[in-house]
Amino acid sequence: MKRFYLSGQNNFGNRGCEALVRSTLQLLKAELGEVEVLVPSYRPDLDLRQWPDAMSAGCKFVRAMPYPTSLKVWGKIRKYIPGIKNLYIPNFSIPKDIEDDIRSCDALLLIGGDNITLDYGLESLIWHIRFAQHAQRLGKKVMVWGASIGPFTSEPITEKFVSNFLRSTVFTTVRETISEQYLKSIGIDKNVVLVTDGAFVMVPEPVDTTAYWPISTSNAVLGFNISPLIQKFRPAGEPKEVLQREIVNFLKYTMNNNDMSIVLIPHVDPLDGAKNNSDTHYMQEILDMCTGFESRLAIVPNSLNAAQLKFILSKCTYFIGARTHATIGALSCLVPTISIAYSVKAKGLNRDLFKTEKFVLETSKVNSISLQDSLQFLIENKDNIISTLSKRIPLWRESATISAKMINQMIGK
Repeated sequence: MKRFYLSGQNNFGNRGCEALVRSTLQLLKAELGEVEVLVPSYRPDLDLRQWPDAMSAGCKFVRAMPYPTSLKVWGKIRKYIPGIKNLYIPNFSIPKDIEDDIRSCDALLLIGGDNITLDYGLESLIWHIRFAQHAQRLGKKVMVWGASIGPFTSEPITEKFVSNFLRSTVFTTVRETISEQYLKSIGIDKNVVLVTDGAFVMVPEPVDTTAYWPISTSNAVLGFNISPLIQKFRPAGEPKEVLQREIVNFLKYTMNNNDMSIVLIPHVDPLDGAKNNSDTHYMQEILDMCTGFESRLAIVPNSLNAAQLKFILSKCTYFIGARTHATIGALSCLVPTISIAYSVKAKGLNRDLFKTEKFVLETSKVNSISLQDSLQFLIENKDNIISTLSKRIPLWRESATISAKMINQMIGK
């Protein structure tokens, strides 16, 4: 039985991370038979609560790498001496028990979707690459799995660092043509293959929605997701209440002018209940501002796992979302969807799927009017959108299997 170490994630608070772990295991088993994946976790007890059957499915939670002190120090110095990033890129050692976990595996798969970007900062990027390089030092094959990559054009030293790493991997699969074209532009194409995000194959898990599903006067339900993360991509100094009021105005307008109910769908919530980076906390404030619509506006509880949320998404007539894997969950269930975008990954996904960016709403342009226009676009083109998705999603699910097929070729059954 083959065993793989899945680096690039450390908790299931982000249901997108959970979706990637679930789908990666599903794809590996379909290609290789019974496998085991070691999944780093800061709180295995909480992650197991999200996926009680994880162990029987072949998922073993192991201790996640603590954030390296050397990176913390380097990051603090960089704030005061920005040029340090051009002088050297820090490294770190890994604890023996984590090294032993890596040694026990046949290969390390770097998952996480957008870890090889600057979306989460330079220190995060260095952390993920250095960790993978430790696996290479131990003689393990490293494969980048279904990633969005770059761009690093504005950071030449970083670009060289990433390029050297990617050239050293057994292969790199990327999940949109924007990443593929960027890598070609910097001379990396020999071991790069275009695939689709593995989460397109994740199977929804039915769940009873009676307690919170809004009462609708028609069959139309709009699913809506907004995250505190996109606040970073709004105009500098803008209070969060500005965006929240625009969303409230949109939700009220929608219910006043359409025979439609709305369900708010959080997709990232810390499992320990922390409010930081919590979709539920952010959207609950919005819900509290929408008085008078209690029967037609509700929020999904934050206790659901990724597969259950995909089932919720499949019940929506339309979806507008900021979290990438929430939009992937909706699209893979043939739900007409608008992606609120803060990086290239949403643009790339929609450009590849629809051959246009009409389904993308820039974060900086989100307001009541642009949201109304986006929903109206979905309403007017609903049948054509569903027809397009019906034809293309099966192909995308097949494309998601390519990464596992390549692993089979590299390491054998």
